[in-house]
Amino acid sequence: MSKIDIKSMNLKELTAYVEALGEKKFRAGQLYEWIHRKQAADWEEMTNLSRELRGRLSREADLTILCQIDRQVSRLDGTRKYLFALADGNMVESVLMPYHHGNAVCISSQVGCKMGCRFCASAIDGWLRNLTPAEMLDQIYRIQRDTGERVSNLVIMGTGEPMDNFDNVVRFIDLVSDTNGLNISQRSITVSTCGIVPRIRELADRKLSITLAVSLHASSQETRRQLMPIAERYGLDEVLDACRYYFARTGRRLTFEYSLVAGVNDSVEDAVRLARLLGDIHCHVNLIPVNPIRERNFHQSERRAIMSFRTQLEKYGVNVTIRREMGRDIDGACGQLRRRKMREAD
Repeated sequence: MSKIDIKSMNLKELTAYVEALGEKKFRAGQLYEWIHRKQAADWEEMTNLSRELRGRLSREADLTILCQIDRQVSRLDGTRKYLFALADGNMVESVLMPYHHGNAVCISSQVGCKMGCRFCASAIDGWLRNLTPAEMLDQIYRIQRDTGERVSNLVIMGTGEPMDNFDNVVRFIDLVSDTNGLNISQRSITVSTCGIVPRIRELADRKLSITLAVSLHASSQETRRQLMPIAERYGLDEVLDACRYYFARTGRRLTFEYSLVAGVNDSVEDAVRLARLLGDIHCHVNLIPVNPIRERNFHQSERRAIMSFRTQLEKYGVNVTIRREMGRDIDGACGQLRRRKMREAD
């Protein structure tokens, strides 16, 4: 018999479960605090629960604790790259990025990825399965336990396409922003998507306070097709229309991620075309010098091209920044550490 995924329950569901066990309602609050605030690593840590209840929980419920199997720490900026093993033997990556305003964590939402973006290591070995809300939460919880420091900002931009794991990601956001739990403000949560149009619209209708980051990476449909297979299903115009709908429903400014690839999408003409495309959208553009991976023959744009691209966008009044590169002396890009471990195991 499979165990109950107790860490993926909200407080209402947990209360119903605890009462069904014949326990008092307040026990659910104690249990929820152990799971989500104190981030207990096993049942025996929960000392204000009876031994009988702890024993029953251990038999019936899965606490979902990830096992840290590798950690790399950048000597350049203190970025920490984690590799966690799941209960079924699969592996996922997470990244801790220390900033002056607090710690940000980038988590994975899937094991592998279906999307196949040409410059990303995450999709090279394909998609295996979705992560549960509990598996997403515990990436943060294990990192907090490892560092002894609170995570204040969250990015769902690691391995996987969050909108391809929609229901679990939305539940995860509800749990991680719950005032009874870790209580990360939704305004401090960013969710990335490569542009799954129906899910962008569905997310807009949820009216969450999160930031939506859309991976654009091209200023024309033709170039986007070269870089992102999802463009065959959803055209650039459809994606941008969905973004306009998202802003209309939520009032939240969008972020557009744009990875600069030398000779592919980094010309002045690309910049001007992009600025015109985004002219009526309340947005911010995040320019990302592409992180080279050994499996792809893409190269990072030269510094001069990056600066010129930014200048062109600014001329058209587009709010733009160049993303600070972090973790370059470790396996910093999505999927790199996991792939190295998989190669070592072969």
